[in-house]
Amino acid sequence: MTEPQPYAPDPSKGVMIVDWPLFGELARALAVRVAREWAPELVIGIATAGVVPGAAVAAILDLPFHSILVSRRYSASPVRDTPAVFGAAPLEVRGKRVLVVDETCDSGQTMRLAVAAVGNGGAQEVRTAVSFKTGSFAPDYFALATQSMIVLPWDREILIDGELRPNPKYAGLIPDV
Repeated sequence: MTEPQPYAPDPSKGVMIVDWPLFGELARALAVRVAREWAPELVIGIATAGVVPGAAVAAILDLPFHSILVSRRYSASPVRDTPAVFGAAPLEVRGKRVLVVDETCDSGQTMRLAVAAVGNGGAQEVRTAVSFKTGSFAPDYFALATQSMIVLPWDREILIDGELRPNPKYAGLIPDV
């Protein structure tokens, strides 16, 4: 019997398929929004899915980039009800204004853990940013608010038997490519 996945996306609210050009525009919009209001010194992406938008935002802002792993799935079977932090925040956060970036944010559990880890690492100030605000948690910055389930461009197709194929976890939700 398969264990239920406690925070699985809800396709009943719609499915938003994000292609690479849209992802790029959202990363640019997010970086510009941050830069207009604040001057971070370092960007931390929450691994795994927050690393891609975090690295893009860091590149656009011309800032150093690091990551931190916060996950419900890493080293877990079944999937945890709550996320856990694996490892410490990079030493480079000490005394810096740090922007913590993830791809989506629903309940805020993952983001709160990452912010706490960065704060415990000695950051001077920590703010949050996401590509997609999908729930009740209010990050400091977001590119787009939606209730839809998000299908990211780097997750839509995966290597199966050496070939790029539609990700089976989206079977029936998105058209085959």
